[in-house]
Amino acid sequence: MSQPFPASASTSAPAPPRVPEAVHRRRWAVLAVLMLSLLIVVLDNSILNVAVRTIAAPAPTGIGATQSELEWSINSYTLVFAGLLFTSGLLGDRLGRKKVLLFGITVFGIGSALAAFSGSPGELIAYRAVMGLGAAFVMPATLAVLMNVFERDEQPKAIGIWAGSVGLAIAIGPITGGVLLEHFWWGSIFLVNVPVVLLALALMIWLVPDSRDPKPGRVDIPGVLLSVLGLVLLVYGIIRGGELASFTDVTVLAPVLGGLAVLVVFVLHERRSDHPAIDMAYFRKPAFAAAVAAIALVFFALMGVTFFSAFYLQSVRGFSALESGLLILPLAVAQMVFAPRARLVVDRFGAKAVCTAGMLLVAAGLAAFALFDASTPVWAMEVVFFLQGAGMAHIMPPVTVAVMQALPREKAGSGSAINNTFRQVGGAMGVAVLGSLLSSTYRGEVEGHLGGVPAALRDTAGESIEATLAVASKLGPAGRNLVAPAYDAFLDAMHVTAIASAVIALIGAAVVAAFLPGRTPRGAEQTASAAPGADVTADGPAPDGPARRASVPAPGAEAGESARR
Repeated sequence: MSQPFPASASTSAPAPPRVPEAVHRRRWAVLAVLMLSLLIVVLDNSILNVAVRTIAAPAPTGIGATQSELEWSINSYTLVFAGLLFTSGLLGDRLGRKKVLLFGITVFGIGSALAAFSGSPGELIAYRAVMGLGAAFVMPATLAVLMNVFERDEQPKAIGIWAGSVGLAIAIGPITGGVLLEHFWWGSIFLVNVPVVLLALALMIWLVPDSRDPKPGRVDIPGVLLSVLGLVLLVYGIIRGGELASFTDVTVLAPVLGGLAVLVVFVLHERRSDHPAIDMAYFRKPAFAAAVAAIALVFFALMGVTFFSAFYLQSVRGFSALESGLLILPLAVAQMVFAPRARLVVDRFGAKAVCTAGMLLVAAGLAAFALFDASTPVWAMEVVFFLQGAGMAHIMPPVTVAVMQALPREKAGSGSAINNTFRQVGGAMGVAVLGSLLSSTYRGEVEGHLGGVPAALRDTAGESIEATLAVASKLGPAGRNLVAPAYDAFLDAMHVTAIASAVIALIGAAVVAAFLPGRTPRGAEQTASAAPGADVTADGPAPDGPARRASVPAPGAEAGESARR
């Protein structure tokens, strides 16, 4: 990997490192703490995916949540999380990323404890929103701190390990959830977060250095308010559309169009402001724009499938929550193995080839769900999950590097917020759009078999496979005739949704193939890096240290360099 200033290109002494030596020495310990923080947030959501059936059960097993209430227990978290990500990133740059991280983890732990003892679906939805508030301050801060404790040449490796920790959470979450649900009450899946939060807090206070933008300028209050309002309206409309399985209802169109209008005003304001919250010029760089688009598209495709795969494994195949968690281990293992090494493949083949191949692998894995039925061999499912994990591992680290290294280090919080905002909005759209496609297809398939169901239960029975099976159990022997049609209807709906997901992933492959830069020959890299004007110097205090003069690539140079890493 080429250095910003090769030895042969300059006779002057190298610039001192931007990261203070005391911080540099403990950078890997800091990364481990950041991974623990990320692990808590991702683990919680992966646990919830295997617990939906238990929570839906009547007391004392669960709290009798309906399909809509189950969706809102996920969506309330997503709504608050997505709406505040951008703001939390800006606050981290201004107030200090360590302070924001400590605040977020604390709020997340409090929300987890409250959620564990929820007495009703409404309480669970409210406390999940509190958890979303905490997570919104954790996610951007972890990546922003990472960018400020690692030098530029080590950032791709660190980001790969950071991304690989997501795979670890995906593996641990369902298995932990399955074990807890088999031995304890459903609230234990949230209560388990509390001791991990306490450990993370202690380690953060001890190890993590603080950092902030040394010259933050004035607060762009109108921009912050517009971003929050626009994102909340947009995500709420998307969620509402998924809940109704329709995007033409006025309660869907009004917030979606309103949110888009507010975000347009936000962009116009940022372009004219002399102290913008985010420089919109970065989005004119093809590599940067393609990277954030790839993040949104891949999570759009994957989140919808993640939602229905839990019902396929547990409702159709009959696996327990623990068994379902074990079945997706290959996906997690692939991410843990390949994500930290993705930078090596990018160095050899370039970001364009690697990310395109990763998108195609994800698309192939999603399309394979269209071939699954009630008797698909377990080994075939394992291969598909492994392919999906391998694909993700070769997408997320390169595009995250492209986004983060396109912005100056002082704006790391903003860059991380952009990364996570596009991921969350894409994921929310995936759950809503693909979820509504699944729901409407299922209802269309199963309605012809509900003639023998009492009129009062007919509408409820058509909502989902879980609702149909619940009604069938209430009807006793007369309901047995509903089981097989419910399985067939769900599989048909899953096949349609899987194909739609694969198409979205293929669009993502086309985007990265068209706009991400290809591999630059090493000789050309060195010539460019040594050329006058290729780099600029920036003054400002290093994290946890005094002001130092450091060489920082100009934003234009960073976009190209980030893609090569």
